[in-house]
Order: sequence, then structure tokens, then C-alpha cells
Amino acid sequence: MYDPIHGINGEQRNIYIRDGFITTKPATSVRIDRNYDLNDMIIMAGAIDIHTHIGGGKVNIARMMLPEDHRGDPVARTAITRSGSGYTAPSTFATGYRYAEMGYTTCIEPAMLPANARHAHMEMADIPIIDKGAYALLGNDDFFLRMLASGKDRSLICDYVSWIINATKAIGIKVVNPGGISAFKFNQRKLDLDETNSHYGVTPRQILITLARAVRELGIPHPLHVHGCNLGVPGNLLTTLDTIRAAEGLPMHLAHIQFHSYGTEGDRKFSSGSAHIAEAVNANSNISIDVGQILFGQTVTASGDTMLQYAGHRHAHPNKWVIMDIECDAGCGVVPFKYRDKSFVNALQWTIGLELFLLVNDPWRIFLTTDHPNGAPFTSYPHLIRLLMDRSFRNDMLSTIHKQAAAVSILGSLDREYSLYEIAIMTRAAPARSLGLQNRGHLGAGAAADITVYKNLKNREAMFAKPVYVFKDGELVARNGKIIKVINGSTHILKPEYDKGIEKTLKNYFDKYHTMKLDHFKINDDEIVAHGNGNIIVQSCM
Repeated sequence: MYDPIHGINGEQRNIYIRDGFITTKPATSVRIDRNYDLNDMIIMAGAIDIHTHIGGGKVNIARMMLPEDHRGDPVARTAITRSGSGYTAPSTFATGYRYAEMGYTTCIEPAMLPANARHAHMEMADIPIIDKGAYALLGNDDFFLRMLASGKDRSLICDYVSWIINATKAIGIKVVNPGGISAFKFNQRKLDLDETNSHYGVTPRQILITLARAVRELGIPHPLHVHGCNLGVPGNLLTTLDTIRAAEGLPMHLAHIQFHSYGTEGDRKFSSGSAHIAEAVNANSNISIDVGQILFGQTVTASGDTMLQYAGHRHAHPNKWVIMDIECDAGCGVVPFKYRDKSFVNALQWTIGLELFLLVNDPWRIFLTTDHPNGAPFTSYPHLIRLLMDRSFRNDMLSTIHKQAAAVSILGSLDREYSLYEIAIMTRAAPARSLGLQNRGHLGAGAAADITVYKNLKNREAMFAKPVYVFKDGELVARNGKIIKVINGSTHILKPEYDKGIEKTLKNYFDKYHTMKLDHFKINDDEIVAHGNGNIIVQSCM
């Protein structure tokens, strides 16, 4: 067993399951219904993906844009499963099956637009087996920016943030290019941390610190989830370092940080800033990150960061793209892209992500992601795990990429290999702790019986690709990498308290500016339970 929350590192133990939960050893008089012999196998809790784009408007746009992707990767209907398709942007059924087949039991959509939250939840509810949750997007919405620009009291801003979480059934707050999506609508094409949004007169720094304080004061377990300024821009490591300092010690999670770790050294004016970023993360215990590792091949980038997506649309592969405005809330951009191992930039991006994994010391503050599908599809996780655990394999891959990129990278000099215990931290225990999922991510009594069992194979990619058993809420749902039973997962949400008086101000605002009425904006619990094929689990605020 590998259960980092309880400090269990490769110990032989028995696990008992009753009514969907892990329990203590029953009395000798209690009859055991079934035994599983797991000798010589590796047992971990079900894996948790803290950042994966699996539901909402941008995902559906990506699906519609890429019919060739769906034709090329169908999932056949069986007596148990329904048909699906898609590799880079798989359909809902395919998403659930493939995550469960790899041993994942909980996935969090990181960019749920509040105006589109009902659709996002209904779409995620269509994903079988796994639990879901979502971060609500704020920081570019007109109502918040008006409050910030007019100097509204911090308590009112907290009420608004809390109201959004309750109304959209979210588990946290995400900000994408703070103020930048809004600035793009007013014809600004870049916005650094201390540049001013030309319309509202506020800076990204103000947005970040205001939202981070609100998240902390409301007791939301997961820190403000930040997609920072200048994603993908050479030299943006300075912005990332400034963002870490701007947190002023407040908890903050920096998403897909690989895309924010670029320097401008060398003849090509593009270099790795991984050492500087890792040093800053190591020195600031309030900061957590997920990497957003890129892996080579075809994918599609889907983001609310219209400023970034418009700047990158010329690199679309195949040559089609969508940029759109979304009422008073935010925007959306979908650009297909192919990462090539013989491209200097793409090869260096690959090394930067791996360098970050290997240079950040604390596995409790770094999470395994590809920013699915932006860096690579989530089905590439077993390959990524092997790269982290097997230095020889990693160096073999390094020898095949663009020669100049390999030459300027420090990756070949890094000896570190992740252990099974560290993988269990990064993919189970740490995400559960960060999200406040008290009965997920561990194997102790009282935990949901989300359990993954692996053969202890030397080839870690093969090991993590096809677990021997996957249990979800005590039900055996996958065996040897194949779905054998389909059940419905749950939706994790928060319900922080707020002053209901804010709804009067919001109603007036909605009546004046929105096409949707306030009462239609809010999602009721019954909508998710009755129409969402699952239960709601309300997690506790701190």
C-alpha cells in the first residue's frame, strides 16, 4: 500500500470495504462476501486530476471543430459501455471510460464560466464513473471589475465570490489572464501584471490579490487557481516570479506553469526559466503548481484566454480556429495544435516541464497535469509518469528531440527519479488535500472506496496504463484496463456563507446588462441530482 496521507510507504496491509467505504477490520463473526488476492501488487487510492478540461462550451467547440479527430479514434459500444470517440477532445462517455481505465476516479474542470455553468454541469454529469467538480471563472467579468474599479468594500467582494460559488455549484475560483480577457475586448493585445486595463483602470495584480484574499477569507480549501498573464510569451518567467511575489504570502495555485516559465536567452530568444521558477516555488510554501506538461503529437488548445489564443491562431494545425466573446463574463478561444519533437520551441517546452517536475522539491505542492488537452490528452499520463520515474528512459527520449533544444537543456544532468510514494502524493494525496476532499485520496477508514491496484511492472508506463483493478465507491468498475461496470460518479461542491442582500444589487445588474435573468443563472441542487446522473457531495470550508 502507498497511502501518503497516513504515511504508508509500501507496507503490506489488508483493506476492507463496506457499503462503498473503506472500513476497519470487521469482527470475526462478520461474513466476508469476497476476497481479492493482491499479493505482489501496488495499491493506491483512486487518482485525482486537479486540472483537466472535460466540460463546458470550449470543450464542445473543440469537439465540433475536429471531426477528423473523432473519426480517427472511435470507442465501440459493448454490452456495458456506450459508443464514443475522440482522442484530443473525447466525447463524454469516452472521457469517463478512459479515466477510469487508468485508475482515475475524480476530475476537476478548471474553467467553468458562470453563465455557462448549467451546461458544464450537465455535460460533466454525462461523464460516467468518475466524480467531478469545477472552478468558477472570475476576474474578467464586468460585475467584479466594476466593483474593484469603484473601490467596493472587501466584504461585498467576498459576498459576490461566495454567491458565485453557490450559484454555479463550484468547488473553487479560477482566474484566467486576470483582466486580460476583458482588455482584449477593448483592443488591448497584451496586459502584464502591473499594466492597466484601459476600460476599468485596474491591474492584474489588483485582481489577483483581491480574489486570493476573498478565497482565503471564505475558507475555500483550494487556493485561487491562477492562469497568469503572458502565457506562452518568451520572457514570461519574470511575470511569473512577480506573480509569486504579488501573492504576498497568500495561498495561490499557479496552473500549467510550464507555459509561464520561458526566458529570452540564446540566439532564438527563447530559453528555459525552470530553475528560477522552481527556486521561487521551493522558497514560497504558499505557492502550489501544476505543470501542464506538453507531449509530442496532435492536440487542441482550448482556453478562455482570448488574448493568447488570438496571438497563436497563426500556428493552428489544422488551419482552423475560433475566438469568441461571451457576454459580460469572459471569452473563449479554440486552436488545434501539433507539438513536434523536431521543433526547437516545442522540444524545449517538453524539457522545461520535466525540469520543473524534477527541480521542485515538495511533491505535495506540484501536480501531474498536461492541462488536458492543451499540452497533451490526459491518456498520455502513464507515459509522463514513466518519464519522471525512469531516468534512463527519459534520457533516451531526450536524445531524440531537436538537438539544439537538448543541448541547452539541463534535463540530462538531473538524476532524480520519482518514487511510487511521490507519485501517490502528486496524483492522489496532494490533490485531495488541496481541494479539501476529506474522504478521497487516501486508504484510511472512512474514505470512499476509490482504489486502484497495479501490477508492479518495471515498465511504469505499462503499469499505470492498465491497472489490474479499479474500484469506484467500492464497485469494481475496471479490470486489466477494461471497463466491466458503469456507475455514476458524484459532484463535489462548496457552499460558503454570504450576505443574501447582495442578490438585490445583482438582480438590478442582471436586468440591465444580461440576457439571462438572475433566477435562471442560479443552479439548484436538484438539477444536478435529478438530471445529472449522480449525487452532490458538499465539502467543508475551512
